[in-house]
Amino acid sequence: QVQLVESGGGLVQPGGSLRLSCAASGSIFSIDAMGWYRQAPGKERELVARINARGSTNYAESVKGRFTISRDNAKNTVYLQMNSLKPEDTAVYYCNTDTTKPGPPGYRYVDRWWGQGTLVTVSS
Repeated sequence: QVQLVESGGGLVQPGGSLRLSCAASGSIFSIDAMGWYRQAPGKERELVARINARGSTNYAESVKGRFTISRDNAKNTVYLQMNSLKPEDTAVYYCNTDTTKPGPPGYRYVDRWWGQGTLVTVSS
């Protein structure tokens, strides 16, 4: 089993910054992609940012230029640096980690794990 523990959420004023972290632990053979999702009340969960094993990143258009995702493979940790926060960023943020293990030749098994969520509130 793999557990993801998130931290860093809280209350911040518009224009402020916050840094989220998510550490994975447990039975991990290999970690592939890691990402951050968020869900606001009454809305569907949406992708915020993701980073693959090679460090290539993707961002939602709404956060480009403001958020930065990074990872520390030695610590099995993914981060989300959030700058210039807006009230629209208010949501519960969830991290995810895709772990892999070898399968039949040409295949691998992939499991997706989710953190418990951390609330980010942007308000004056």
